[in-house]
Amino acid sequence: MAERYQISKDMVAEGAAVPELVKLKLERNAALAEEKQKASATKKKDRADQRHSLKMRTLKYEKEYASHNRKLVTLRRQAKIDGNFFVEPEAKLIFVMRIVGIIKLSPKPRKVLQLLRLKQLHNGVFLKVNKPIMNMLKLIQPYVTYGYPTLKTVRELVYKRGYGKVNKQRIPLSANEIISESLGEHDLHGVEDIIHEIFTVGPKFKQVANFLWPFKLS
Repeated sequence: MAERYQISKDMVAEGAAVPELVKLKLERNAALAEEKQKASATKKKDRADQRHSLKMRTLKYEKEYASHNRKLVTLRRQAKIDGNFFVEPEAKLIFVMRIVGIIKLSPKPRKVLQLLRLKQLHNGVFLKVNKPIMNMLKLIQPYVTYGYPTLKTVRELVYKRGYGKVNKQRIPLSANEIISESLGEHDLHGVEDIIHEIFTVGPKFKQVANFLWPFKLS
C-alpha cells in the first residue's frame, strides 16, 4: 500500500539522450525526495525531544506527589506526638457521577445536570470544589453520587476511560499528539500533564476538564 505513495526513482542509462520533460521530472523527484527526507528527520527529532520532555515532566510530577505525601505523614506523626488532632487539608477536586435517568426529573435539576455535562446515566466528570459547585450539587443530591478521588483513581480513569473532545467528536486518548494538538497552547502535551492538572486543580483545570469527554462508567 505504501509503495503507491513512494516517490519514483527513474533511472536513465548512461550516455542516452534524455528528453527535456524527463529531465524536469527527475529533478522534481530528486527535490521532493530530499524535502521528504528532511521533513521526516525533523519530525523524528521533534518527536524524540517531546518524548524526553514528557519523561522529565513525569519524573518531576512523581517527585511532587511523593513530597506532598511525605509532608502529610510528617504532620500527622507530629500531631500524634504532641497529642493534638491533625486536620486534613480541604479537598480541591471532586468526581461526580449521575445515577438517575430522565424519568420524572424536574426542570431545575435537569438544567443543573446539563450545566455539569452529566447528560446521560452513569456519566462522570471532574469538578473543582468551590461554593457555586457545592450549591449546585445540593440541588441534584438525589440524582448523583460523588467523592474525592485519589491520584490512583484519577490516573486509572484517564488511562482506562479517558476520551478527548476533538472537533466535537469523542476521540480516545491513544497518542500524546492528540493532546498536544488540542492543549499544546497551554503547554500540555501528554496524558501525565492532564493527570497532574486535574489532580492538583492547576491553573488550566477548566481547559483540561472541557477537553475531556464525560466519563462513561456503565
